[in-house]
Amino acid sequence: MQRVLTAVQMREAEAAAQEHHGMPSGLLMENAGRALAEAARSVAAPGARFTVLCGPGNNGGDGLVAARFLLEGGARVVVSLVGDSAKTSPESKRNLTALEGFGESPRAFEVLPEPGPGDVVVDALFGTGLHRAPAGAFADAIGTMARWRRAGAKVVAADVPSGLQSDTAEPFTPCVEADVTVAFGFLKPAHELEPGASLCGDVRRVDIGLGGEASRVASGPELFRVEEKDAREALPVRRADSHKGTYGHVLVVAGSPGKTGAAAMVALAALRSGAGLVTVATRAEALPAVMAHSPEIMGLALPGDGPLGRADLEALKAALEGKDALVMGPGIPRGPETGALIGDLLAAVDVPAVLDADALNAVADDLSVLRRAKGPVVLTPHPGEMSRLTGKPTKEVQLHRVGMARQLAAALHVTVVLKGSRTLIAESGGRVFINPTGNPGMATGGTGDVLSGVCGALLAQAIPLPQAAWTAVYAHGLAGDLAAERRGLMGLIATDLLKGLGSVWVRWGR
Repeated sequence: MQRVLTAVQMREAEAAAQEHHGMPSGLLMENAGRALAEAARSVAAPGARFTVLCGPGNNGGDGLVAARFLLEGGARVVVSLVGDSAKTSPESKRNLTALEGFGESPRAFEVLPEPGPGDVVVDALFGTGLHRAPAGAFADAIGTMARWRRAGAKVVAADVPSGLQSDTAEPFTPCVEADVTVAFGFLKPAHELEPGASLCGDVRRVDIGLGGEASRVASGPELFRVEEKDAREALPVRRADSHKGTYGHVLVVAGSPGKTGAAAMVALAALRSGAGLVTVATRAEALPAVMAHSPEIMGLALPGDGPLGRADLEALKAALEGKDALVMGPGIPRGPETGALIGDLLAAVDVPAVLDADALNAVADDLSVLRRAKGPVVLTPHPGEMSRLTGKPTKEVQLHRVGMARQLAAALHVTVVLKGSRTLIAESGGRVFINPTGNPGMATGGTGDVLSGVCGALLAQAIPLPQAAWTAVYAHGLAGDLAAERRGLMGLIATDLLKGLGSVWVRWGR
């Protein structure tokens, strides 16, 4: 698990390294600049020229150190200071003097030679503290870097591409688009959340001497990136003396006429994710079509017809006896009583529950029903469903994904899985986990149903929250990535993820 720090938290970590571990700021800059130079060399063609653009702050100081290391290695380097030189930080001034000792004096930005294919441009204009759109000479420099990149030069950004807001991952206009971003010490939200992640290119986190404990002093909400090792190790190794009862029984309440595929995909995903048994409860007229998808699926016909409502409560309570997890929502027939039914059901049983799709829409009008739940609850909304749950426009949800997920999880005492590019998993205690797997090919109907089934299966196997949620999300995204290697992005469909899950478990030795 990698900690992701805001700009304020990063400053706290740096201050702690200086005050408690004797790590001077000058040495931190030296280490950052060295790593920046190494990254620039790694993408350069033989004989390349390096152009280093430095702002007046400490980010510019990192660029000056990088230029010095490049010169020490015999590279051709040109340096330009952009902005008001009177505002140059003390550490940057010291490194400017050191650079001049190598015979390289900064040049006016307007007279720099044009980089071409194979050359490298180092963006060291702004760091994590940018709070307004670049203007004047800075905007001109960013625009020129974009032109150089179109001409074939590689752009390597120091910590955060200039023009990108570190804490929100939202770009100002203009904003650098980097080929490589060197993250100093810790990852930042801009590296992990879209659209910033795409603007950062290949993110390379480097240790600059802060120490492993530096992030512990950082105050405020905690944000983490899930690593493959975390997800793999959350899954138990299967014992030789186990049987189907060892791995839990999932009840899937899903499907209706015309939407039987949703129920089948949830059930198959649960089976493909290790659940010992899976039963689908749905309307009698939909059940044969659901069960026809696979002989391993068991079925239960719910009484009555039409939307799910209070009349189905006793049948569902009975169906949950002896079950280890509940997945409810995909394709269900929803009516005015469905939300109350869900609330009454969750209040009556203590099995962990995953609510998705129309189950989320059903409770959106009265979220208080979720507070009565006896067992743990996982909500898996996409941005549109999150909009209905929070009453906020979808655009606002997308602009404040971390905050929205964290607030909803805390308010309802649930785990929230906010789906999308870089899916978020927010636990009720305030921690949020960012999932790095997945791809645009998964933007197709049914992939969310597969995720619900995976999550339900892991909960049935007694994996606790939030581990079950972020493991399910990571495995689901990785399954999509492995499937895309075979199918491509355009041809990917939800059922391809079922085969992809098998590839994940083989890869993880599970």
